[in-house]
Amino acid sequence: MRVTVTAGDPLTAEADLLVLGSWEEEPPAPPVADLIEPGDWSGKAKQTLLIYPRGVIPARRVLLIGLGKRSSPDIDLLREVAAIATQRARDVKVERFACALPVVPEHTSETVAAALTEGSLLGNYRFLEYKTDIKPEERRDIDELTLITLPDAAEEAMRGVARGGAIARGVNLARDLANLPPNVLTPAQLAERARELAIAFDLPVTILGPAEMREQGFGGILAVGQGSANEPRFIVIEYGAHDTDAPTICLVGKGMTFDSGGISIKPAENMDAMKMDMSGAAAVLGALHAIAELRLPLHVVALIGAAENMPGASAYRPGDILKTLSGKTIEVLNTDAEGRIVLADALTYAQRYNPAAIIDLATLTGAIGVALGPHAIGLFANDDILAQRLLRAGEAAGERAWQLPLWQPYREMVKSEIADVRNAAGRQGGAITAAAFLNAFVGDYPWAHLDIASTAWTDSKPKAYQPKGATGVGVRLLVQALRNWTE
Repeated sequence: MRVTVTAGDPLTAEADLLVLGSWEEEPPAPPVADLIEPGDWSGKAKQTLLIYPRGVIPARRVLLIGLGKRSSPDIDLLREVAAIATQRARDVKVERFACALPVVPEHTSETVAAALTEGSLLGNYRFLEYKTDIKPEERRDIDELTLITLPDAAEEAMRGVARGGAIARGVNLARDLANLPPNVLTPAQLAERARELAIAFDLPVTILGPAEMREQGFGGILAVGQGSANEPRFIVIEYGAHDTDAPTICLVGKGMTFDSGGISIKPAENMDAMKMDMSGAAAVLGALHAIAELRLPLHVVALIGAAENMPGASAYRPGDILKTLSGKTIEVLNTDAEGRIVLADALTYAQRYNPAAIIDLATLTGAIGVALGPHAIGLFANDDILAQRLLRAGEAAGERAWQLPLWQPYREMVKSEIADVRNAAGRQGGAITAAAFLNAFVGDYPWAHLDIASTAWTDSKPKAYQPKGATGVGVRLLVQALRNWTE
């Protein structure tokens, strides 16, 4: 779906569907107000009313949609409003529709246009690749959304459309990757998708196979992946490598393309959802797509450890001791705590770039869902400035994070009697001890860990722009944080 901008009066626009936002307790402008029966409209947030003007204005249909109270505007609500409008447009089978850009207190036209563009493209998302029983007309998406602005706001709005479009395309890429079945998206195929992204933006890419990883000492990734017929990969993509003056940010993603739990096998119920255990990697690739499209003046290195955790004859075992890329050793107590082992090698590799920050994303622990539920990302950091950057970015992007502690007693809990660290420390504080384990592999570099295990997948529809399945969480937060870094 294309999103374009035009300046003019929306009430004179010829459109199959015209979307008009309306504030609560403020009647729509005439003559639209004259088409509404008393009591049919309040303007409450996300309320909709479809009107057929019958020649009163040029538009064939008008969709009124509530924006809530003008005194408390909500940018994330605008994303939802745009998603609802797009889905209604699809329901009435129009190929193009128009939307009046509302004037929102305390927000620029660029910000409003970006939110509407994001919401529309995210709300239009469907994963239909493996549906063979859908008629061609039901597969058809909307061709174009036109945002209608005041003349003096058009240039700002176009900048917002460019930004919102880049971010939404990054999110939808991440959703596509995490929705793919594990028999399709193996570690090798994830590496190929990463290579395609790098080629599309002319970025340097390095993909290490088992032989190269063995030669360099990637003992963590190799151990986790050794029980599967689908061999592991390590993926490196650099953006902005030529800009020697730009700060280097390493984005590290957990890329478990399927996690059976290994020898410590998971229960059968819901194991199918473990295809999304590479959502951290998906978010990193989605963010890199958006960053490259936006041409942010940064040096960003994407690092992904991709593996499949299976209980094959050669699988690693509880009781094993692994030597990682850093030289540190890990006592394996539970093979289902595999993501942190894969990340240990990737976090060590990140230090080669002398980064200003390392940020990892991982569906790391079920414990984060117990702590925070499905509405917040768990944030852990060894640097308060970096933590605040991410917290602010999450609020602005609509992907909230909540910081949990990394005190020394938690770090003591992951120490091993017979190795440097152990990969499990019991049920208490499970998300925190997992982060404490990762902390042992980041050196003195500013580092943050985002545990997205409870936010990367949804079986409901918490927001209009979020369908069931993969959420693409983390992309919007990362892009917002890196945009802020450049300002």
